[in-house]
Amino acid sequence: MNSLDVITFGEAMAMFMAEQPGPLHEIKHYTKELAGAETNVAIGLARLGLRAGWVSKVGNDPFGTFIMKRLQEESVNTDCVLVDSEHATGFQIKSKVEVGDPEVCYFRKNSAASHLHPSDFNQNYFLAAKHMHMTGIPLAVSASMRDFALHALTAMKAAGRTVSFDPNLRPTLWTSKEEMVVTINEAAKQANYVLPGIEEGKILTGYENPEDIASYYLEAGVELVVIKLGEQGAFFKTAKEQGMVEGIKVKQIVDTVGAGDGFAVGLLSGLLQNDSLLQNDSLIQSVMRANAIGSLAVQSPGDNDGYPAEQQLQRYMELQTEGVK
Repeated sequence: MNSLDVITFGEAMAMFMAEQPGPLHEIKHYTKELAGAETNVAIGLARLGLRAGWVSKVGNDPFGTFIMKRLQEESVNTDCVLVDSEHATGFQIKSKVEVGDPEVCYFRKNSAASHLHPSDFNQNYFLAAKHMHMTGIPLAVSASMRDFALHALTAMKAAGRTVSFDPNLRPTLWTSKEEMVVTINEAAKQANYVLPGIEEGKILTGYENPEDIASYYLEAGVELVVIKLGEQGAFFKTAKEQGMVEGIKVKQIVDTVGAGDGFAVGLLSGLLQNDSLLQNDSLIQSVMRANAIGSLAVQSPGDNDGYPAEQQLQRYMELQTEGVK
């Protein structure tokens, strides 16, 4: 097994995107795409030239084959993805919107991915990676997937690997808000980097402003907190530095899904490509990359359609600096 820059894990689904606006029950034509927060991150990092691996279970069915094929086309390593002959791959349908967030309807209960278990953890594969990115979604999908996630987190930290954590709150997957907050924070406080959206931060910490939200995690031992503020940009804080990085204004928002994952792609790619991870100049540059990919993501219909290659990203960032919109 060759070494990886980043490893991630979670549930991927086939996604059927409505081809025209309207209530989902009235739509006749859909386009099939790939959905999954962690697959978005793996794809985004691979497009930027990093070696990314993704771990999960898929069903022995056309959707599972589709997911594997798409990831391999994007140069994401899938060597430790397991095929489950007893459970199906999940899928979702998503509305097309002209304004606001799309409606998403999930068909994922008892999916193959939900049966991922700590016994499926391949330590050699995970430890071949320098960094692990995880989200709060596997913590919510099922008890066994939660156990897998916490086992992976403990193993990577014990081996001295860095871990980033995006809460990616999915309240409908949890039995209660209280359980969600406690479980998500338990994982977040073990991570090196925590990347909440501002509304997620308010729910998880009870604080209203970004500085207090960041301090909540820093006091628990987290090294870096970056809070996503939408079009306003992002606030970052470490034990030594803090600041705001202005967002990139876009003319039209097409679809907001995948913007947060794109933000993680930009941030992690910047941090991992720099030897002194949390040095102020490189940190600001990394947050700028995060804002840039997030802004590209909202201008595209698919979850990861707008994620750029490195050269495209550099050119896009240059254009913003030059004031070209």
